[in-house]
Amino acid sequence: MDKRIVILGAGESGTGAAVLAKTKGFEVFVTDLGKIKPAYKEILFNYEIDWEEEQHTERLILSADEVIKSPGISDKAEIIQLIQKKKIPVISEIEFAGRYTTAKKICITGSNGKTTTTSLLHHMLRRAGLNCGLAGNVGKSFAMQVATKTYDYYVIELSSFQLDGMFEFKPDISILLNITPDHLDRYGYNMQNYVDSKFRITQNLSEDDYFIYCSDDEITIAELEKIVLRAKQLEFSQEKKVKQGAHVENGNMVIKVNNDEMSVPLSELSLKGKHNTYNSMAASIASRVLDIKKEIIRECLQDFAGVEHRLERFIKVHGIEFINDSKATNVNSTWYALECMTAPTIWIVGGVDKGNDYASLEPLVKEKVKAIVCLGVDNSKIHSAFKGIVDIIDDASSMKEAVMKAYKHGVKDDVVLLSPCCASFDLFKNYEDRGTQFKECVREL
Repeated sequence: MDKRIVILGAGESGTGAAVLAKTKGFEVFVTDLGKIKPAYKEILFNYEIDWEEEQHTERLILSADEVIKSPGISDKAEIIQLIQKKKIPVISEIEFAGRYTTAKKICITGSNGKTTTTSLLHHMLRRAGLNCGLAGNVGKSFAMQVATKTYDYYVIELSSFQLDGMFEFKPDISILLNITPDHLDRYGYNMQNYVDSKFRITQNLSEDDYFIYCSDDEITIAELEKIVLRAKQLEFSQEKKVKQGAHVENGNMVIKVNNDEMSVPLSELSLKGKHNTYNSMAASIASRVLDIKKEIIRECLQDFAGVEHRLERFIKVHGIEFINDSKATNVNSTWYALECMTAPTIWIVGGVDKGNDYASLEPLVKEKVKAIVCLGVDNSKIHSAFKGIVDIIDDASSMKEAVMKAYKHGVKDDVVLLSPCCASFDLFKNYEDRGTQFKECVREL
């Protein structure tokens, strides 16, 4: 009898997994508690895959041999509890797709900077002429690409939720950018659970593989001291010189891999700010491990345009600059954004709080923020955190209202920064929708 695969969630990840499972000859069933987008329905229809929406039929789900779960579905969900009770294995789309490709896999995780680093590294590999896919938490579904394309390399962004469903999957190069509190609501408000999740990126590395990490990140270093890693380790730091990896010296980013050295002036990097220097270091080390020419790495560091919704300097209206940082869904991301600000800032913040502690932002807010506009259903935590630090704290119940209020508080040479520090699900579909609405509302001013 054919092995039966059930897929929970019919978004980018789930639909891709369904297509791959179908092309590999499995019996496939897709189920989504919400509505399935027409574009995904069309794909399921074209591949003759059975599906249901706005319900989970237990009889059809609990007959599975294996379940592939969308990263957005919590382990606490009732249907997951039932599946686990029946001892049916639950894996991620990444785990499943990894079984069917022999391509080299460069995998990137971290609380912040994942998409930027993944996109920059993909840019470098493509510029070097490598046949390379971009997948995971960014770009097209990894499983869909494995099913329909033949790449020699994949650059894969991995969230902690994707890593949680990965068991046998093995990267050739693993990059861990940083670990700061995030998604603690999904990890029982226990930081160690979240750290364990991030470190799953190292779980199957062998002595032939590489682990690239930030040695300025205290949580990463503390965890590394507790575990034994067989992989070759390359570190990056802005605080000290390193023997193998990357560091900053006399205003230059210095990259050393296998005793071969190159350097690029920080002033020439297209991505500005301390956090982006870390992202540039990580991508450059991985590129050198893959023997990409120094000239190509240098060119890419100088011309990479950055990622939409990540510190995206958008337009100026009457001398006020609007910056879209909708991708900042946690405190640390917003800390980096505020650190980059050089003009008086009107800060649009708020959304679904994931257990945020705003204390680390206080010095930057005091120094740089002239007004706060809260954008969310419940803003009480933001009010209590910054009351007495910022004179003007306004509330807005829509993006249009938030942009209008921010604009009114601004004068020529000010900056309006959308850096929400929170998830977007109270008022928006996702952070992209939030960023797109911001840009549309700014255009209407």
